[in-house]
Amino acid sequence: MQRQSEVTRETLETQVEVRVDLDGSGRCRLDTGVPFLEHMLEQVARHGLVDLEISARGDLHIDAHHTVEDIGITLGQAFRQALGDKQGIRRYGHAYVPLDEALSRVVIDFSGRPGLVYAVDYPRARIGDFDVDLLREFFQGFANQAPATLHIDGLRGDNAHHVAETVFKAFGRALRMALEADPRMSGVIPSTKGSL
Repeated sequence: MQRQSEVTRETLETQVEVRVDLDGSGRCRLDTGVPFLEHMLEQVARHGLVDLEISARGDLHIDAHHTVEDIGITLGQAFRQALGDKQGIRRYGHAYVPLDEALSRVVIDFSGRPGLVYAVDYPRARIGDFDVDLLREFFQGFANQAPATLHIDGLRGDNAHHVAETVFKAFGRALRMALEADPRMSGVIPSTKGSL
């Protein structure tokens, strides 16, 4: 089964194109105009073993809010499309990831129900010129469109870059676990309801 998709989203604020291969090797090609987000998405691809291609043009002359949010939305739509009916996947994934003094935990359920619990405190509001508030917007967009239940906890950290990086690495690792084929569930949708 080819677990790949391509999604385009166009609004008056942004134009976003996303291609995903859920059974990739961690390759990514990114052109978004938001370098810090690209650095974080590289972590998702590498640690999730998902191939990502994302191209985005947005109203960055205002700020990065619409671009970051719409990338999250479009990525969630691409995952939903690539997963199809979710037969045979593990469905749930979790990961703890440290980086020096920082530690984060991400738990995901491709439940078909959107939900985000985001408990991450950053020691400063900006990483370079990137507003850390936008990371919540990215994950909200993803969770709404995947649709998935997503719990993200920043457990500790003194360096804002380290905190963000542990979140995205843990997100990638949790995705990898949840998206894996479960040989004992081959051809079965992982829910007693019979659909997700």
